[in-house]
Amino acid sequence: MSEPSILIADDEPDTLKYLGMNLKARDYKVVLASDGTEALKLFRDRPINLVMLDVMMPGPDGFQVCKRIRQESDVPIIMLTAKATEADVVKAFDCGADDYLTKPFGVGELLARVGGALRRGPAEAGLNGKTIVFRDVVVDLPARRVWRGGKAVDLTPTELSILSLLIRNKDRVLTHRYILESVWGSEYSGEKEYVRAYIYRLRRKLERNPDKPDHIVNVSGVGYMFVTDERPVGT
Repeated sequence: MSEPSILIADDEPDTLKYLGMNLKARDYKVVLASDGTEALKLFRDRPINLVMLDVMMPGPDGFQVCKRIRQESDVPIIMLTAKATEADVVKAFDCGADDYLTKPFGVGELLARVGGALRRGPAEAGLNGKTIVFRDVVVDLPARRVWRGGKAVDLTPTELSILSLLIRNKDRVLTHRYILESVWGSEYSGEKEYVRAYIYRLRRKLERNPDKPDHIVNVSGVGYMFVTDERPVGT
């Protein structure tokens, strides 16, 4: 199997050098870009297994590049940022990112995040089972597709993984830790804001009233559960 190819876009030469050197040392193929325009061109010119985007790079910025790539591909995307406020995290996930790294970061954290993203990949395992319907939403787990009111709903690979996990464990409370370790891996067990941000996105896309959800519900201090009148299609 060939080594994964990672596209890194950042306007800071020292950051590109640091990332490139450490990832190449672990036998990853690395493609470097210094701005958003170059990043998009390189992404479209060759097979890429993972994208890492600096939030503040010039023209288009990391958020804009993330949105454009997500329209074309479900490749894993990690955002690189010098700050990680809750608003920034939500914006990154809103653009379709799967993860983010706050600068400065060490080699250990870098490799853990990269390895986790590549393990999840665009073809997330475990999305098997059945097609279910709840209210006006249809979830086809085998096909990895979702519709609401007859219209296709675009979900990122991570959103689909969380939804699948909740559905397969319907009416059972899943702790923050369980969701994190199931979707992202054990190294993410303390990152509760990841779960909150993605649950917020799923509710906006699937619930009639995201502020008062009927199906993706919070169990205070514990985690989340999927409550539904769902039924398998054809029964």
